[in-house]
Formats: sequence, C-alpha cells, structure tokens
Amino acid sequence: MGYKGLLAVQDISFRINEGEIVSLIGSNGAGKSTIVRTISGLLHAWEGEILFKDTPIHKAEPFDIVKMGISMVPEGRKLFGRLSVLDNLLLGAYAVRSRADVEKHLQKVFGLFPILKERQGQRSDTFSGGEQQELAIARGLMSNPSLLILDEPSLGLGPKLVSDIFGIVREINAQGVTVLLVEQNVYEALEISARAYVLQTGRIVMEGQGKELLKSDHVRKAYLGM
Repeated sequence: MGYKGLLAVQDISFRINEGEIVSLIGSNGAGKSTIVRTISGLLHAWEGEILFKDTPIHKAEPFDIVKMGISMVPEGRKLFGRLSVLDNLLLGAYAVRSRADVEKHLQKVFGLFPILKERQGQRSDTFSGGEQQELAIARGLMSNPSLLILDEPSLGLGPKLVSDIFGIVREINAQGVTVLLVEQNVYEALEISARAYVLQTGRIVMEGQGKELLKSDHVRKAYLGM
C-alpha cells in the first residue's frame, strides 16, 4: 500500500475479533493512517486482501464499505463547519434508508453525547476541539457500524479531554461496537485495548495484549519516554 508509487506499508497482517478494542500504535509516518484508509476503501491495496466477516472488501468502494458495517472517524475530524450539529449527524446516516432507523441512531448518539442534543442547531465550527471530536465520533456512529475505526481521536486535545474521549471509546465498545483505534497517545490506547499492534516504518514489529505491551521495554522507551 502506498501513495503515488511510493510504498508506505508492506507485509502487514493483523486481525480484529468481534467485540474487541484493537490499537495500531506507532510514531507519525509509521503507516497507521494508510492502513485505515485502505480498510475504508479510500485507498486500494496493491497486493493482498482485506476480509470483513469473511467477505473480501479490498476492492470495494467507501460507500459500499459503510453499508457493510464499517465506519471511520478520520484524523482531524473533517466536520462540515458551516452546517449544524444535526446536519453533520444526518450526513453520517446517508447510507441508512429507513427514517425510523435514522431517528433511532440519532437518539442513541444523543444518549452518548447529551451536549449534541442540547446544541443540535448550532454550527459545528463554533464548538471547542473536544466537542468537535465528540461530534465526529457521533457522526461515525450514525451508520450503526459493527466496526468503528478511530484515526487519532485524541489529536490536539488536552489531558482531561483525552481522558474523556477514551472513556467514550470504552462506552461505545461496551454497547457492542468493535473498535480499531489508531493512536500516537500510546499509554491511553494500550490501557483500553484488548490487543495492539506496534507499527514501525510500514511494518508490524510487535503485537500482544494491550497491558502486556505497556510493560515492554521497547514500547516504554520508544513511545512512553521511560
């Protein structure tokens, strides 16, 4: 996998079991975003295959992948700033045909994020960084995914907001959504992950249970400054 003929990721193989939180960790430029963009159909792998519930998806287009049950919350949130909270959420449900289902999903995300219900008519570009991240996650949930991919959800947030976001990820997972978490915030990611993969220069160099990797000398030195 790569961009404009340049190889960014190679010989990658990993799995996500239903109901898990799995993390991809690594420094900036390690290839994490390339992987999730490929899973989401925004890029296509040059070789190999991606299976979702035993169905090959590596040649599928993003719209079809969303309909299959995969939703990605992109790095940088990518909200429609001039649109209201509600309009951003409804755009997340573009693949949901039933109005009743859209309303059901809307009430579910309002339960997770009460502030969005209170301020649903407000323009999203007037929100703080943490509030925008909540909206981005909520929009990702509007298609009712079975797999939610979060690309750097803590990026640019202060410590308290980071803790809040990871708490929300736990709650989403507790409600039955499988989560693939891509993070540079290694400690927080490993703390909540059942399993994790460490990515370095486009290759997986370590894998294991999240809390076990926290004890690894390599991870502690390379990513935690210990």
